[in-house]
Amino acid sequence: MSDRSRHNRTARLARAAMVCGAGEKLCPAERATQLLEAIIEPGDRVALEGDNQKQADFLAGALAKLDPARVHDLHMVQSVIALPEHLAVFERGIANRLDFSFAGPQSRRLAELVAAKALHIGAIHTYLELYARMLVDLTPQVALVVADKADRDGNLYTGPNTEDTPTIVEAAAFRGGVVVAQVNEIVDRLPRVDIPGGWVDFVVPSPKPYLIDPLFTRDPAKIRNENVLMAMMAVAAVYEPYGVQRLNHGIGYATAAIELILPTFAAQRGLKGKVARHFVLNPHPTLIPAVEAGFVDNVYCFGSELGMERYVSNRADVFPVGADGNLRSNRALAQVAGQYACDLFIGGTLQIDAEGNSSTATKDRITGFGGAPNMGADARGRRHDSPAWLRAGQEAGETMRGRKLVVQMVQTTQPNGAPSFVERLDAFDLAASAGFALPPVMIYGDDVSHVITERGVANLLRCRSPQEREAALRAVAGDTDFGRRQSAEMTSDLRRRGIVMFPADLGIDEKTATRDWLAAKSIDELVTASGGLYAPPAKFRRTSVAAA
Repeated sequence: MSDRSRHNRTARLARAAMVCGAGEKLCPAERATQLLEAIIEPGDRVALEGDNQKQADFLAGALAKLDPARVHDLHMVQSVIALPEHLAVFERGIANRLDFSFAGPQSRRLAELVAAKALHIGAIHTYLELYARMLVDLTPQVALVVADKADRDGNLYTGPNTEDTPTIVEAAAFRGGVVVAQVNEIVDRLPRVDIPGGWVDFVVPSPKPYLIDPLFTRDPAKIRNENVLMAMMAVAAVYEPYGVQRLNHGIGYATAAIELILPTFAAQRGLKGKVARHFVLNPHPTLIPAVEAGFVDNVYCFGSELGMERYVSNRADVFPVGADGNLRSNRALAQVAGQYACDLFIGGTLQIDAEGNSSTATKDRITGFGGAPNMGADARGRRHDSPAWLRAGQEAGETMRGRKLVVQMVQTTQPNGAPSFVERLDAFDLAASAGFALPPVMIYGDDVSHVITERGVANLLRCRSPQEREAALRAVAGDTDFGRRQSAEMTSDLRRRGIVMFPADLGIDEKTATRDWLAAKSIDELVTASGGLYAPPAKFRRTSVAAA
């Protein structure tokens, strides 16, 4: 630590002592805003823990109450923009710059603020990229994080949802930063120590438990027949021929359908023990039947999933469970595992263009990317081989290396009726209006190996020219403006050469692609499959009761 950093930290802590008391780590909740005004200075970079699931919501609210005359021009660095309070700091003039990864729930409001010049986005990052920059050039002066429990020495227990906490804390604590943790309770003895107290400066007991969102839960009752058809094609065109054993699934009903047909459709094809054995994944409830059927050997987790705690603890043979009986997750390490240890990433998007580029950033929504650009990119630094990696490389014409399988599953039209396939991504217009140097593309087309729609599968590895890739994409775009620009003769030629595969080409009768293949057809059936250990969040219990 430089003398300047040490002096600045000393001054901040001295001001904080006037709020909390000399040498005192515990700060009463009612003084949280005073504490933040004492330690944050104008122009600071502030890392606020907003994860996929857990939120430092009390600290976010305290931050939004700061006096903008005293604290202003903050540069917010956070992985997820999930709460209204996350944008309130910009609306109130407390912050004016943002570097982030994902903004699902607040994507429309974020787009409005950018258009109004109320904030400047430095970049939309993938998670691992943002963590890396926190350690290099986006190091926070102040880190606001969240944990389950703390003791009076400031040691933290993060429980099943460790997620981003260790990375954010380490980035700040070892560069002269000040670390504040919001916790649900103060205890005399922790079940385990996830963050050492020496890294934490202040602990604020929250008046209520931190907010956590069941982001990865999909109700099987909402999976439609076309989702099942796409899942069957994914198994037949990708999982089976490449022998994919190590993989990551993105969020969506199509990937949930894949998880639910592993014990049925995949098992009927003799694939148990041959595919989908090792996952890098949050504990999806829809994976329960496959785990119970013995399909899944292990799952390394980015975070937990609300309601899955007891089930995960009971399956320590599959999930990373500590001596305390709870999951240990880590989003940064899971992102590394998803990049280098997985042979397949399969996920969805909002738009795909004629080159296969995809993006979730549209004209009126700045959604961000999360981990998809990292896990959906071919790992050029990979050196170990596997059958799936080698075969993908061979199909792509590689002679010295393999290829990662990167699959985009998307229906030809979005639920709102917007076409998924477009001649030009909205991301180009967004780049111009937001002042980005490049359009925010989520996954570049040259990384995509397959695109699966309800129409069929485009195997882009087998294409030998940009024109062939474009033709393959148009062949699976269905009855859309994009798809209608393809001739029937070209599509027939691509099918003959195995570049495009329709259900019949894969031996799948579309009439049989129904919900009957799902190993669980409702939330209640997932509970039953778990032996009663899965406890669905309230909103899914209401859905289940209504369906009954």
